[in-house]
Amino acid sequence: MNDSAIRDAAQFRAKTYRTSFTARNRACIQRGKAFYDRDQQNNEYYSVFCGGLIFVVTKTPAGFLFTDIGAND
Repeated sequence: MNDSAIRDAAQFRAKTYRTSFTARNRACIQRGKAFYDRDQQNNEYYSVFCGGLIFVVTKTPAGFLFTDIGAND
């Protein structure tokens, strides 16, 4: 997520998970439709829109990784 303050899973859980992955957002991600696209570097990613947020998962050599939460504009 390009946040230098979040360097590992423990920091992610402490700083991001609780506020962004509420029960409502988790249910939305599970039920929501994922939209496929490619970015400017030709990386494959999926976006799920939940209310005012966009959750992005990107395909990497290690598999799919959660990479971003953005505003649904």
